[in-house]
Amino acid sequence: MGDVLWTPPADVLERSRIGDYLRWLREHRGLDFADYDALWRWSVTDLDGFWRSIWDHFDVIAHTPPTATLAERTMPGARWFPDATLNYAENVLRMPGRDDDDPVVVAHSQTRPPVTLTAAELREQVRRVSAGLRRLGVTAGDRVAAYAPNISETYVLLLATASLGAIFSSCAPEFGTRSVTDRWQQIEPTVLVAVDGYRYGDKPVDRRAEVVAIRAALPSLRHTVSIPYLGSLGVAGDGPASRPTDGASDGILDWAQLAAPTDEPLTFTPVPFDHPLYVLYSSGTTGLPKPIVHGHGGILLEHLKMLALHHDLGPSDRFFWFTTTGWMMWNFLVSGPAVGAAIVLFDGNPGHPDLGGLWRLAAETGTTYFGTSAPFLLACRKAGVVPREIADLSALRGVGSTGAPLPAEGFHWVYDTVGDQVQLQSLSGGTDVCTGFVGGVPLLPVYAGEIACRALGAKVEARSADGTPVIGELGELVITEPMPSMPVGFWNDPDGVRYAEAYFSVYPGVWRHGDWITINARGGCVITGRSDATLNRGGVRLGTAEFYSVVEGLDEVVDSVVVHLEDDEGGAGELLLFVVLSDGLTLDDALRATISRELRTALSPRHIPDEIHQVRAVPRTLSAKKLEVPVKKILTGTPVDDAAAKGALANPESLTAFATFAQSRPHA
Repeated sequence: MGDVLWTPPADVLERSRIGDYLRWLREHRGLDFADYDALWRWSVTDLDGFWRSIWDHFDVIAHTPPTATLAERTMPGARWFPDATLNYAENVLRMPGRDDDDPVVVAHSQTRPPVTLTAAELREQVRRVSAGLRRLGVTAGDRVAAYAPNISETYVLLLATASLGAIFSSCAPEFGTRSVTDRWQQIEPTVLVAVDGYRYGDKPVDRRAEVVAIRAALPSLRHTVSIPYLGSLGVAGDGPASRPTDGASDGILDWAQLAAPTDEPLTFTPVPFDHPLYVLYSSGTTGLPKPIVHGHGGILLEHLKMLALHHDLGPSDRFFWFTTTGWMMWNFLVSGPAVGAAIVLFDGNPGHPDLGGLWRLAAETGTTYFGTSAPFLLACRKAGVVPREIADLSALRGVGSTGAPLPAEGFHWVYDTVGDQVQLQSLSGGTDVCTGFVGGVPLLPVYAGEIACRALGAKVEARSADGTPVIGELGELVITEPMPSMPVGFWNDPDGVRYAEAYFSVYPGVWRHGDWITINARGGCVITGRSDATLNRGGVRLGTAEFYSVVEGLDEVVDSVVVHLEDDEGGAGELLLFVVLSDGLTLDDALRATISRELRTALSPRHIPDEIHQVRAVPRTLSAKKLEVPVKKILTGTPVDDAAAKGALANPESLTAFATFAQSRPHA
């Protein structure tokens, strides 16, 4: 059991939105719960009662009110609110508790000066862009694609697209051409909105040539809209790359034309609960990215629940999460106005000019909830950053961490250097459900190294090798009851075969997520890495997150990746560790011995690597996840191009070292 680092204030039920919800349940449903555990158990047992209470408590705007909540409870195939019609954008743009002149979008960038939109200005921008899309012939079911960063235009485009019942999909502009076309050729968009480039730190990145190539690869496109983002500073200019070569040069509109003044009113197309809202994608590192379709109603209900009841966000908040438009956390962040919160957007290099930049941004914007990734927090810790000494964080009351497990030392660093009054919420979920299904809640204390709870409505369990639920033991993370934000399906998968194979092939009728999790007796959770990247030596099963916590806790080690190469004859196999060291350091026997000693002490003698090697970089996806499985494939002889799609990597050149290493091994 980790140290208790934060406890709920005595008046938490009076001050929090989940306290309001509990009073509402008592008054309107006659339900009373002694504690969070009792509330959670009800939420995953009486699915009809819980999810209908979310609908009613948050007063969802419906065009056709629901008469049923859950028509089919089976997985896959659960059918939620089958007779209701609504529109996600309409519910977000209600912005409860916000006056017209209240700022609701605060967008900072390393490419241009800050942009702020009030509630009235956001609605006006959505009204104009919605009318502009309608002029381009966009109707319900059409796909609108954004090759654009985390800026206000991308958000406006999402809401305008959704208002028409059309389907949105975004790729961050750091994605290469192949990564983008692998995604969008599957969904065949009719409209592309793209920036001409961006600035990452002080480096301008021209993307006009990529836009030309993307257009040429998407014959479904009828219109292209250009956002002069980099060119607005006179950087991109008009060069050969800006003149398309696909015969459609006269088909390019400027963003100002799309958002031109108009008298058309802002209207919202009523759509069924499960009508597609947007398409997100798996990382695509080991095959074509899976096009994951999310629906209007499921995303709305899930985000209302998480943002208000778990993150405790409302009209007094400014909500920030460091993310790009290629990660589902962007979709999560931009639902903030649905619960009345203003959102803070940031586009740029989080390490420029130094790792204090985002903390200073939080101070400048009055951020009350600061969301980021575990690797960012650990990088700040390693760099000796003390946020409270470089920025006024007095408005900050919540810190969110996701993207990778946050070890206990990361928790301690937050409370030692950010503030001892903030609630740190480590959460985990994924693109597949566009939310966190384990996380924090204002009612529960924060223990070092531990995710506080399973989220309301998410029946998360740990399963042993024989499929039985376990408590206090490492197991496969499964979800045994449906959630509204589970995908509507995959695009171009009419029979649901790919969808069922992705999540339900191991345990029929039960969602297998692919992570290792330990759930303790009080409901706290620890996730220890992907189950397909497990270290299993001599019957001891260990998630990689624990391994990295030890290795990267050393001052000399900047990053690392570990793989276990099994022995076909049942032996212990080989455990190979690759480390990235601080500038100027070279791996020697003394450092190898130090690493081995730390692993023996913290974990077990079985987890001392057979070999430790130095590499220049660890392969990571564009959303910064380590690529253990592709590395393992390369080390066992799979060609690099077959092991990983380079376009899905932030640093594809990093794979070369592993291929060279594999070829140099005598038994390779």
